[in-house]
Amino acid sequence: MKSNRQSSKQNNRNNNRKQDKPRPPKKRVYDEKITALYADEDGEIYDAPGIEALARVGDEIVTLTPDDLIPLPENADLMLLPGRSAIGRSHDGIETIAGTAVAAMLPAGYTRTHLPAFHKQDDAPMLPLYGYTAVVLYHDALYTTAIYTDKNDKWDPACYNTHSLKKLIKNVEQDLPNNRLVEHLAHCSLEWHCLTAENLFYHRWEAGIPTSPACNANCLGCISLQPAECCPSPQSRIAFRPTVDEVKEIGVYHLSSAPDAIISFGQGCEGEPSLAADTIAAAIKEIRSATDKGEININSNAGYTEGIKKIVDAGLDSIRVSIISARKESYDAYYRAGASYSLDDVKASIRYCMENGVYVSLNLLYFPGFNDRPEELSAWQDFIRELKIPMIQMRNLNFDPDAFLSAMPKSEGKPLGTRMFIERLHETSPELVIGSFTHFHEKS
Repeated sequence: MKSNRQSSKQNNRNNNRKQDKPRPPKKRVYDEKITALYADEDGEIYDAPGIEALARVGDEIVTLTPDDLIPLPENADLMLLPGRSAIGRSHDGIETIAGTAVAAMLPAGYTRTHLPAFHKQDDAPMLPLYGYTAVVLYHDALYTTAIYTDKNDKWDPACYNTHSLKKLIKNVEQDLPNNRLVEHLAHCSLEWHCLTAENLFYHRWEAGIPTSPACNANCLGCISLQPAECCPSPQSRIAFRPTVDEVKEIGVYHLSSAPDAIISFGQGCEGEPSLAADTIAAAIKEIRSATDKGEININSNAGYTEGIKKIVDAGLDSIRVSIISARKESYDAYYRAGASYSLDDVKASIRYCMENGVYVSLNLLYFPGFNDRPEELSAWQDFIRELKIPMIQMRNLNFDPDAFLSAMPKSEGKPLGTRMFIERLHETSPELVIGSFTHFHEKS
């Protein structure tokens, strides 16, 4: 089958990591059809003329329409799916293409609506922790399946990993000598390219301060700790417990002079920050005795209510609660917290935050064909009404699609689709903000 090249070669040898930005496809007469893509054994990506692209919503293989598509964002990446053959639809029905399936990885601010469709081989490895999104050829260009949910130029990848970063790290190391957190965040910046870690050294916006090597959950998609039989974590968890002075030093340093300054506890390189509540609460009090500038935020599963209360009472400004479902059965299947805490504890923490003037947003871990199930939507609507949630931040769930679905409860109804899911949430509460970012608000 003849094919047209659509993008550059993969940069790695295992045909699994991100590649350089796709090259523009060769010019030819526009084809109104939505065409499937695949990769050859060298990692070169091609289209499959005459083969209609397919996608997935949950377990269901679906046909795409132009309304499902947007041009592939400039900062998106492509990734091969090892052990998974590309598929598409021909005149004879669904057929397997002699090549590896391809997916898009979307930049922040885009919520995926469809998963890539593929045929999984018997010996297929578990996929790394990324948010796999359908990608196709349409109008002689690469398109993907997503909704643009929020804009915040501060998280543009072009603002990060610049040539000056190493020098800026050395500057902060000189300003804050003998602070283990500075060394840890420097490693996160250079090795893992963590944006909130880098912001400390760029001296701007939201900077992360990891504090807790421990966690009270065992999330399926934990990005800092995975069992050996699973997939590798994309970053390592902090291995020490920072002191109050170490946290305070970075907090005052950043908040006192950085523009639109936020410090955040609860980073991807740590466990649950509320388990370090004594350290964080003491540090917040000392930070606020030195400066009233900026915002203090925590990213948390909110399961340890007593810890959350201590942090709130110390002067917390905002909390982002990581959550995948408002149904106990689904919540427990993902977080696997056992006797550590329950969804009711999460609700209690949110109530305490709301009652004490802390701004609450939910980091909703989104997976097309799961969160938009009728039973999930109904639970979300009750949750939002009960707790009067002001904001939801959409987060594409980074996990192997088949492994995720096999671990979660079976659907009780046909998914509504991502667009309908978001519309129904808006209808639940007219004041509800649905986006992807925390936007800095100057204090009055």
